[in-house]
Amino acid sequence: MFLGGDIGGTKTNLALFEPSGDKLFIQFEEKYPSQDHKGLDEIVKDFLTKHPSKITSAAFGIAGPVHNGQVKTTNLPWQVDAKILSEITKSPVCLINDLEANAWGISTLKDNELHILQKGDSNSKGNRALISAGTGLGEAGLYFNGNKHLPFACEGGHVDFAAQTDNEIELLKFLRESFGHVSYERVLSGQGLQNIYQFLSSKYPNKVSQQLTQEMKEKAPPFVISEHALDKSDELSVKALDQMISFYGAAAGNLALKFMAFGGVYLGGGIAPKILKSLESPLFLDAFLNKGRFSSFLKTIPISVILNDKTALLGAGACAFHQHLN
Repeated sequence: MFLGGDIGGTKTNLALFEPSGDKLFIQFEEKYPSQDHKGLDEIVKDFLTKHPSKITSAAFGIAGPVHNGQVKTTNLPWQVDAKILSEITKSPVCLINDLEANAWGISTLKDNELHILQKGDSNSKGNRALISAGTGLGEAGLYFNGNKHLPFACEGGHVDFAAQTDNEIELLKFLRESFGHVSYERVLSGQGLQNIYQFLSSKYPNKVSQQLTQEMKEKAPPFVISEHALDKSDELSVKALDQMISFYGAAAGNLALKFMAFGGVYLGGGIAPKILKSLESPLFLDAFLNKGRFSSFLKTIPISVILNDKTALLGAGACAFHQHLN
């Protein structure tokens, strides 16, 4: 049996996988509220008490930079150590970044778990790229060795935000006053949507809805803004979401160029599936392709949105399986 885990600030999902040929199937799965526990080791012990099994290999996808088998979680006060988890599971343990886990999961997805934004050249082979906007902005790559794709992590969501228009330069100046350094995550994430809305509110104060302002005191502001943007009930919310979608396309195009992603670009995270219709508007693709002399190159790259919210968990299982085979 192989143990896989998707560890986030809100919830931790663990699953036992049984191999059948070159595929894995979930046998047991449990969800835990992350903040109710002192650490991942406590959760793993509980899981294996409920589902005692001989673990061949284990892998856990965790939000945060993994180094030397250790990671301090981004949104939890946890220090996770592969050696400790190895002692608990009595197996080799691999800690990977959450986006790397998502990248491992891409190969497990069925056609109906992907939504195509650009068909591109579906026969083209090569590296792949993954970009995921959610609570933050994550990126990962998949190196193609001529036979299969091997995921690797990066922290590309924290690169410098590159303003392209006069309006975006104004936004950059506005955000720089609050944050100093302005990364892409500041404009492309749930918090990024809120940042853009705040900029627009300061620029067009007479268009600020008092009803929406009150709603944001009662609910998460990114949720309120996106809700009013999608039903087109608030002008500034629509403008904010449109601007973020344009940034999504620009960042995805940048990543495709950096990784030479002939094999495709994938949009993960919690935001993309909720705004599919908006992503299908010209805003995303126009920004993706707006790379001057390399526009024609980017037209050949397939772009898909990941619809399966268990992709990271499936990817952790796939990584554990790969670790065993190699």
